[in-house]
Amino acid sequence: METLLVTGFFLTIASLTMGIIHMVKRDRLTVLDRLDSLERDERSNQLPPELQLPLMQRIQSFVKPVFRNISQRLPRQKNQVYENKLMAAGYPHGMDASSFVLLKYLSVAVFAVMGLISHNVTCFVVLVFIGYAGPDIYLKMQEGKRKESMLKSLPDILDLLSVSVEAGLSFDGALQKVVEKSEGPLTLEFEKTLKEINLGTIRREALRSMAERVNVDDIRSFLGSVIQADQMGVSMSNVLRIQSNQVRNNRRMRVEEQAQKAPVKILLPLVLFIFPTILIVLLGPAMIQIIDSL
Repeated sequence: METLLVTGFFLTIASLTMGIIHMVKRDRLTVLDRLDSLERDERSNQLPPELQLPLMQRIQSFVKPVFRNISQRLPRQKNQVYENKLMAAGYPHGMDASSFVLLKYLSVAVFAVMGLISHNVTCFVVLVFIGYAGPDIYLKMQEGKRKESMLKSLPDILDLLSVSVEAGLSFDGALQKVVEKSEGPLTLEFEKTLKEINLGTIRREALRSMAERVNVDDIRSFLGSVIQADQMGVSMSNVLRIQSNQVRNNRRMRVEEQAQKAPVKILLPLVLFIFPTILIVLLGPAMIQIIDSL
């Protein structure tokens, strides 16, 4: 009897102890169970590594081998021609020679399908020509916009360079100030040139490389003057001031030249559209009366 009482007493104490421990650690055990269930769900729903990448990276990983294959098949001379055109246009949308050639192929294919749908031989030929020449025309337009933007920003950048050099900065420091205080395609070219100089390229070589990339007469003249001043030890502030005045004079002459071309450009729409309308308005009633009298 005494044995049963002692056993029951110890069982009661053990049950109370386990109950107290469970009550104290119940929240922690609940959290651990939820974490275990979430980990199991994550492992069951986990995607393959290639599907966990962003969409653009997956597209690039699929398209890059195609571009590489096109670049290998493209003749070296043709590849260099497209690279020069893209460089002059500022590499729009990050295209290189292979991606541009692929764009031309896709453009020709799309316009050819449109021409086949039209069931007209002339329309088919015209659309195929548009598909082939369209990317080149777009590239030429981008090059023109980029050059025009550079020419517009050049006088202000030259003023900033001149003020910075006169304030005591070196030419490299003045370039850094231009990169910090301005923006645009010309600023990006100066930033690229400054990076080349910081990486150890001789300043003259970096400026010559920039002149080849930009291929704008005023900018090439300015860079040539800077290179010559650097070689001969001429004061850079005087060179920058003279070049700033020269650039503004060239800009004024281009504006005057465009103004002189305006009457010639207006002549064609004037003859084709305005003169016939005036003749119809003036001679129309008279012609009607003459026809009625006859």
